Amino acid sequence: MRHRTNIAVVFALAALLAGSASAVGVAEIKLALHVDDDFLRISAPRLSFLSGSALNRLKSGSTVAFVGQLTVSDVPNAVVADARSVARFALSYDIWEEKFSVTRFGDRPEARSTVSHLSAQATERWCLDSMAIAYGQLPADKPFYVQFDLRLEDPKDPLGIVGDPGINITRLVELFSRPARSAQPRWLLNTGPHKLAELRKASHS
Repeated sequence: MRHRTNIAVVFALAALLAGSASAVGVAEIKLALHVDDDFLRISAPRLSFLSGSALNRLKSGSTVAFVGQLTVSDVPNAVVADARSVARFALSYDIWEEKFSVTRFGDRPEARSTVSHLSAQATERWCLDSMAIAYGQLPADKPFYVQFDLRLEDPKDPLGIVGDPGINITRLVELFSRPARSAQPRWLLNTGPHKLAELRKASHS
């Protein structure tokens, strides 16, 4: 009986450590910002979302989708954003070439774009780089905070979000207003405060 108890304790500790390692891993991911002539863009070199169950599903021939939201606000972790960018990314995997394809859906047909023959890292970089906010929407004279929320799409979520013209922005924003489901992989990254003038100087130095 004592032997079984010890085994249970070992498994419990292993689960706790695994959860801690995951939390530490997310905490170590830093969201970086840069400004080009027209947009605020993000990168996160240590973020790898093509992993685990999503990667297994892709390599078994399934299409996997992620939904992302980038927000700018004058306070950290704000529910109401001053500016935002939302997108849905549908990914597939070519088992022969061992490369990924990804289609980004926006709110209009012309906002849809597709790239292919990408490595996992290049796919992740492309998705993040496309989450851009127009320069004119950024606060010019006060500090601001940036949050990036990325989730593996739940099969229940696409209902009412994807249509012929593109994604329904209102429905997608509503989705991000809800907590992620318990088994739904999610990456939530925050950075700030930042000033636009300092970002522009750093991006052009």
